[in-house]
Amino acid sequence: MSKHASSYYEATARGVKSRPQLLGDHTVDICIIGGGFTGTSAALHLAQAGYQVTLLEAQTIGWGASGRNGGQICQGHNMSHADMIKKVGKDTADLLWQTSVNSVEMVKNLVAQYDIDCDLTPGVLHVASKKGHTDDIKDAVDYKRNVLGYEGVRFLDADAVANKLGTEQYFGGEYYEQGAHIHPLNFVLGLANAAESHGATIYEHSPVVEYTDGQQPEVITAKGRVTCRYVLFACNGYLGHLNGPAARKIMPINNFIIATEPLPEDIVSRINPDRVAVADSKFVVNYYRLSKDNRMLWGGGENYSPRFPRDIASFVKKHMVETYPELGGYRIDHAWGGTLAITLNRMPNISRQKDNVFVAQGYSGHGVALATYAGAMFAKAVQGSLEEVDAFERLPSHDFPGGTLLRWPGLVAGMLYYSMLDRLP
Repeated sequence: MSKHASSYYEATARGVKSRPQLLGDHTVDICIIGGGFTGTSAALHLAQAGYQVTLLEAQTIGWGASGRNGGQICQGHNMSHADMIKKVGKDTADLLWQTSVNSVEMVKNLVAQYDIDCDLTPGVLHVASKKGHTDDIKDAVDYKRNVLGYEGVRFLDADAVANKLGTEQYFGGEYYEQGAHIHPLNFVLGLANAAESHGATIYEHSPVVEYTDGQQPEVITAKGRVTCRYVLFACNGYLGHLNGPAARKIMPINNFIIATEPLPEDIVSRINPDRVAVADSKFVVNYYRLSKDNRMLWGGGENYSPRFPRDIASFVKKHMVETYPELGGYRIDHAWGGTLAITLNRMPNISRQKDNVFVAQGYSGHGVALATYAGAMFAKAVQGSLEEVDAFERLPSHDFPGGTLLRWPGLVAGMLYYSMLDRLP
């Protein structure tokens, strides 16, 4: 039986429990495929509403990207509000912006409501890695405050960023005071336990091998079958070939994180006294934060092959030491990777394939909050409230050129080009 991938999160997981494998035939209202943020949130919100819900997870709850990521939750999308207006009009753009704000509040509310022990900590800071990025960041802050009326973000100049992060490498930043960061595996485990408390049924080690749609879809595993009224595909980067039209919308990529040994208090108080989560403005983003027990959790570096690097610790540590040379002598206790999914427009692919078949995937690095919210959106859609799903569907969401077979070469070439730009002054 598969366990969670070895990581700092796995080593400090709370609320882990064994769940059965699907055996035999079952009939329910809703079948959810995937036990990450999207799936567990959907199960929770649907069970709360009184539906019979079965969730099928191929491995264990939180085994994929939901249990391995950087843990940052922040308002906003990868696409700017102004660009969304050009594509879908102001009303839909306003609604999409609001989903990002609501998603952060939803995570906080769920943590409080279900007493999920996941180290919720306030503050997210996006920093300018190059001087030329500073004006764009300042303009984005001004837009959010003056056009969107959102006052939870403010611009910090280079000196203010240096005071927060103990380094003079950055040229400014946007500080989201209402943003936050969490232990993501403990959060998704808490969602699963909450869903079960409302009557949802969760099966682990139950990979779906095929499904049939129609008025009563059937979802089939090696040892069981679920007949239902609605299906939600919530597999993200681990979808594989299960759903061809959905798979063509996303590109699975790998990202990597390290955790140092616990750092001395004097180092912690100098490099991040406010314990904010940080992401830089490079195309291949560095993102980092301090854990509750004073470890530096640093994410950096991507690859686009099915294999992880042989030495993840060295692969990632070089990025950390570029910013904080003083951390070079500290031991790396944990190093791990995970697979996420990106879309061509870097916006979530949330859609209805049929009236009773939904897909939510491709969060492109914004998955902690948005995936949680997408699960609740699906629950509302089942109950007849389709406004938010429709808003995401209006955004043009193109297939990757070449489909699932030929998407890799173009992506790798593009990523190598932009990573080269990251290295230029």
